[in-house]
Amino acid sequence: MEKHVSVKMINRFDTCSSWFHHLTNKEMSVKRLYRTDACGNRFCPICTWKTAKKNAIKISILMEAVKEIEGKEFLFLTLTAPSVSGEELCDEIDQFNKAVNRLFKRRNVERVVKGYIRKLEVTTDQEKYITEKLYKRKKDYYDWRGLKVGDPNPTYNTYHPHMHIIVAVNKSYFGNRDAISKSEWLEMWRDCMNDNSITQVDAKKVRATETSNSNAVLEIAKYSAKGSDLYHSEAVFDTFYMALKRRQLIVYSGMMKDYAKKFKNGELDRFKKENEDEYTHLLQSVWKGSTYDSKLRELTQEEMEMYNERAKFIEEGDEVE
Repeated sequence: MEKHVSVKMINRFDTCSSWFHHLTNKEMSVKRLYRTDACGNRFCPICTWKTAKKNAIKISILMEAVKEIEGKEFLFLTLTAPSVSGEELCDEIDQFNKAVNRLFKRRNVERVVKGYIRKLEVTTDQEKYITEKLYKRKKDYYDWRGLKVGDPNPTYNTYHPHMHIIVAVNKSYFGNRDAISKSEWLEMWRDCMNDNSITQVDAKKVRATETSNSNAVLEIAKYSAKGSDLYHSEAVFDTFYMALKRRQLIVYSGMMKDYAKKFKNGELDRFKKENEDEYTHLLQSVWKGSTYDSKLRELTQEEMEMYNERAKFIEEGDEVE
């Protein structure tokens, strides 16, 4: 990272989470983060993990609120395109963002979409040869190309941007003549991307029982780049960094944007799972090179009342200030 950021940020990144304060009890059977020295960098594995957890909780709450208050259902849409080289990645992401905006401005799409949450994700293929694991994952593609395990991998050193989108629609959308078929989504997406080589999109209903813990929520909330990809090598990191820096990775639109504001203002707190744990102690942990050195102290009565009250509706991973 040294070539990309300031010395100050390098130091913060290097010492991220070197100490933790957790609210807990005497038995340490429950823990809640109270304070830490997080660096907040979007390329930090610890901070991105925390952010992903918080985003998953937030998105679940938004979906539950929109479903209960507005009576909406959800469609999970995944938009893809062929992989590109590292040199083409920035332009390809720009093209993706413009194409998504064009897609959702189409008349037949605007008619049924009440809002959405979208997330950009980028993966990379750094296998020079086709492994058994890779073959199982992309069997249809390799069979179509007449390739087998051990052959040179035709997508080696390429990058694959794609977009996951949770779309709010009326309950009547599913099974209605206004519903957009997968083939129609594909045709429109090809047109918006100006790329007829795109072979597939995915569009499926988010089941009612999955709203709070669905694959859709997890796909939207997770990292834009997996750690195993991001930290593969310095060259790969440089490509990801230049392509993803300063980008808005999660975008809220329409009704989902309105409800994101309500969430921020505390208007959706009733949809949050109330924390019933009681905290009586503070666990102080400091990194000592290979492990954390921890000390436990009892909270004062005043601290207990203050922090237990504040911790009631704090999302998991938040600091209880």
